[in-house]
Amino acid sequence: MLNPIWTPSDDRIEQANITKFCNGLRTNGKGDFASYDDLWDWSVSDLDNFWSEFWDFSGIIGYKGETILSNSKHLIDTDFFPEAKLNFAENILRTDTVGIAIIYHTEAGARSEWSWNELREAVSRLQQALQQSGIVEGDRVVGLVPNSPYTIIALLAVSSLGAIWSSCSPDFGFNAAMDRISQIEPKVLFCADGYNYNGKEISSIKIAAELTSAVPSIFKTIIFPQNTENADITLIGKKGVHWANYIAPYTNQELDFKRINFNAPLFIMFSSGTTGLPKCILHSAGGILIQHLKEHQLQADIKLNDRLMYFTTCGWMMWNWMVSGLGSGATLVLFDGSPFFPNGNRLADIVSGEKVTHFGTSAKYLDACSKAKVMPIDTHNLSSLRAILSTGSPLSDASFEYVYSKWKQDVCLSSIAGGTDILGCFVGGSPISPVYSGECQKRHLGMNVQVFDDNGTAIQGKQGELVCLSPHPSMPIGFWDDEGRKKYKAAYFEVFNNVWHQGDFVELTANKGLRFYGRSDAVLNPGGVRIGTAEIYRIVENMDEIMEAVVVGQTISDDQRIILFVKLKNDLNLNDTLIKKIKVTIRSNTTPRHVPEIILQVKDIPRTKSGKIAEIAVRDTINGHTIKNTASLANPHTIAFFQNIPELEILS
Repeated sequence: MLNPIWTPSDDRIEQANITKFCNGLRTNGKGDFASYDDLWDWSVSDLDNFWSEFWDFSGIIGYKGETILSNSKHLIDTDFFPEAKLNFAENILRTDTVGIAIIYHTEAGARSEWSWNELREAVSRLQQALQQSGIVEGDRVVGLVPNSPYTIIALLAVSSLGAIWSSCSPDFGFNAAMDRISQIEPKVLFCADGYNYNGKEISSIKIAAELTSAVPSIFKTIIFPQNTENADITLIGKKGVHWANYIAPYTNQELDFKRINFNAPLFIMFSSGTTGLPKCILHSAGGILIQHLKEHQLQADIKLNDRLMYFTTCGWMMWNWMVSGLGSGATLVLFDGSPFFPNGNRLADIVSGEKVTHFGTSAKYLDACSKAKVMPIDTHNLSSLRAILSTGSPLSDASFEYVYSKWKQDVCLSSIAGGTDILGCFVGGSPISPVYSGECQKRHLGMNVQVFDDNGTAIQGKQGELVCLSPHPSMPIGFWDDEGRKKYKAAYFEVFNNVWHQGDFVELTANKGLRFYGRSDAVLNPGGVRIGTAEIYRIVENMDEIMEAVVVGQTISDDQRIILFVKLKNDLNLNDTLIKKIKVTIRSNTTPRHVPEIILQVKDIPRTKSGKIAEIAVRDTINGHTIKNTASLANPHTIAFFQNIPELEILS
């Protein structure tokens, strides 16, 4: 067993929320748990008691009811707290929280603060305006919006009425936004007047006008200020209104929270959509609330007055996850723009200056910082920082070492993993457990995560499929407009009977953490040997010459060969010497099976709107399949390269 790269101090363990939770369980006669793993065993074997006890521990506002789980023998039909009534916004805007609720940094350098009272007042005024516009429980409201306080206010006002919120990032473009928004027939569209990225101001008015015109259900488009308070919205016509004008007739009133069923819908999340129209995944108000509070309080150790900053856009599930941090009394520190403008220290500057306690980002960002020689440990005061969270793709061993050597030594580095599918995490942090390089620390409480082989047998120490044997409250209600839930069942319950199949290729380690090797549907299979793509990324992306890479399998006769595409640093050109070095490095750190048969240089790599490498799109393209929805890619022009690779290089 490897030595841990970080171990929590006795004081940190004693002060952790999860320790207080265990102490409460002991007092209530539920058990005496000597370790995280003991607590996890109980949490998945006694789901009723675990989730009921956590409801009480977190102080959820609402009626809990007597029944905790119903139909628990069949995962897809399980209902949590079927008698419960609550409101998401009421639990976020708790009246006992005071001080600063939101700190906002724009890319252009502006900083603003919103107190809890100011946040509640803004939500109150917008709530009244939406009520006057006829928005009621179950209506859909969408945003094409940046990560700003106005977006959070819009979400909270919408959810306070029991309506359903969904959002896209403003850089999606018309086609990608239309593919998503048109499916759910929203009544109201929120849009900023524009956004900033990499030193440029980009207007959103035209796309707002196009969406308003193209989606018949939209009867009101509300423009909030981002770049200017005087944006010309005449393009939108009579349906368009400035935020300030929309709420002007209303004064601060006591908020009226519509309590809805625990399993009533709150969020619609969109899948990446690179293989067709994006799936519209419907999530419940209570399920998301209790899942996020558990992840924040027990897994991430977020406490009252902590400061949470997650670098995310509103097209990524981590934005929704971050907003829920307000429900634990945390101050949110927002940033919208390029994390490398004007330089690679931009986010570290904010983390240091705002005394952030929990900083979240993507694995790709940490890798980019490493390559850019960003070293906050030498230049910034990060004494307040207790946890760094990373997700979006597997965090490599090299990135673990980079964080502890170049960011901070005494920090809980939590590689977390779950997905849009559950709007939460299956595995991730434990503030009372050691961190091992390359591993997600632990399986999350209440989530009976196992690793199955192809026969459906649980395995440890070997690579297999990530599955969850227990129901969990943030399982989707289903997909939008999915009669009989056929698409929902096909997505998660057809591989193994009555078992949630996530589609990640993983290993349960001796430490009872998880290592991730990539998506199951992107697994390489040369000679019948399954290889996770992350095994190759961990090697090549640690090479000085390589900025990033994508590796896929190409079908040749009855076999598959590995093709590696690399984006090189500093205008380097791929030559025979570098090709040999890459192959030798991969072979010496893995096996001969991992060595790509072909290595080619690319200028750019296709990515989804949420920043993930689009392996499936690349694989399908080089295997002669047409990509059905290139609008779902952040950089669709990059696909052309993979359609036009010379035959002698790719087909020999």
